[in-house]
Amino acid sequence: MSTTTIPATTDSYQTGLTNQVRGILDETPAWDLHTHLYPPTFGTPLSGTGQSAADANGLMLWGIDELLTYHYLVAEVFRVVPSRVLPYADFWQMSKREQADHIWQHLFLERSPISEACRGVLTTLQRLGLDPADKDLDGYRKWFAQQEPDDHIDRVMQAAGVCRITMTNDVFDDNERQRWLADPTVGGDSRFAPVLRFDALLCDWPAAARQLADWGYRTSETPSPDCIAEVQRFLREWIDRTGAIYCAVSLPPTFRFEGPEDTQLSSVIFREAVLPTLAERNLAMALMIGVVRGVNPRLSIAGDGVEKADVSSICRLCTDFPQNRFMVTLLSRENQHEFTVAARKFDNLMPFGCWWFLNNPSLIEEMTRMRMELLGTSFAPQHSDARVLEQIVYKWAHSREIIAKVLADKYAEVSRAGWPISDEVIRRDAKLLLHDNFQEFIAGR
Repeated sequence: MSTTTIPATTDSYQTGLTNQVRGILDETPAWDLHTHLYPPTFGTPLSGTGQSAADANGLMLWGIDELLTYHYLVAEVFRVVPSRVLPYADFWQMSKREQADHIWQHLFLERSPISEACRGVLTTLQRLGLDPADKDLDGYRKWFAQQEPDDHIDRVMQAAGVCRITMTNDVFDDNERQRWLADPTVGGDSRFAPVLRFDALLCDWPAAARQLADWGYRTSETPSPDCIAEVQRFLREWIDRTGAIYCAVSLPPTFRFEGPEDTQLSSVIFREAVLPTLAERNLAMALMIGVVRGVNPRLSIAGDGVEKADVSSICRLCTDFPQNRFMVTLLSRENQHEFTVAARKFDNLMPFGCWWFLNNPSLIEEMTRMRMELLGTSFAPQHSDARVLEQIVYKWAHSREIIAKVLADKYAEVSRAGWPISDEVIRRDAKLLLHDNFQEFIAGR
């Protein structure tokens, strides 16, 4: 076992330590704990892959055109080609390929691709063995079209250093729901872990109640005891059907939980149906809070915004339901300090990742540094939130670099205080941060 000691503060030592930590983090497999990715069993819309028939409504998104038409880049391209030049409706009438051509031309060829979303495409191409300097979009398309989806997943996971991908399985999305009903083995790919998501239960209970009733559950817009029992039955059936490793919802910044006397419909369903069922099944609940839907609806999914969430509601949930475990990520930067302090107070609360608009290097570093200073290594620093398979390559490459920088700084500080740091210690901590903290939290340990 090698041990690093600090005879003095030197730039060369710091550089060496950072490289050492970076090397170990690069070798440590990550469990990507939240994505919107799927295996080929859920269908893939990419044609020209040797499949007998591409599934136009397939959920497995991959390839260069999907990377270029990701909603981050759609929003960005309208900054440089505004809607008065290309109306939103005209853009949405374009084919996927035409949209990708438009974005490639205006964000990559006519400008330097320095935004995080643009740089991510370059990193992904490079790490998959393609040369971004070629600027050959048709050549990239040809390469992706030659890949067999199932084998390509293995290649991408290896390039990303990801050992397992966690899906988001939305029971209220009819496209996905019908796939689970038609084929009970659809989620059986061991590389992908299922997660049951049910936003409608907490965001729009009246609509959810009507939908559940259509599916044969005896629910009503006023949640009576019989209705609560039916929601619990619904949850148990879908937890069993999917084999979910945790459950999840995305919530607006207006979400509030006021405690045991709270009469909001969402709070009643959460308090009396959802959380008791999850406690019974020993499943954690993931809360992703802060998105404002449709700030600019003409941008479709690219038009969502962000506002501050209410951290006190998270504290009340952790206090009132100590038997439940809560994985939480908040979208607003302004929430992060208050939320990280809250995590010091509750052992049933796990902060995870740098979500969506926070997935930018300057903010990832700020959040990771603050969390380490307040929580040590007892959190999950990142998830990809990827919607396109290959995005895990750049999101993990960029995040590992930042996590290594912050971790090396912390090691240097404790080394100067006389605490020895070794390869063994770094490997242990890297495994905690990228894999074990999440695994042990969802297991209830």
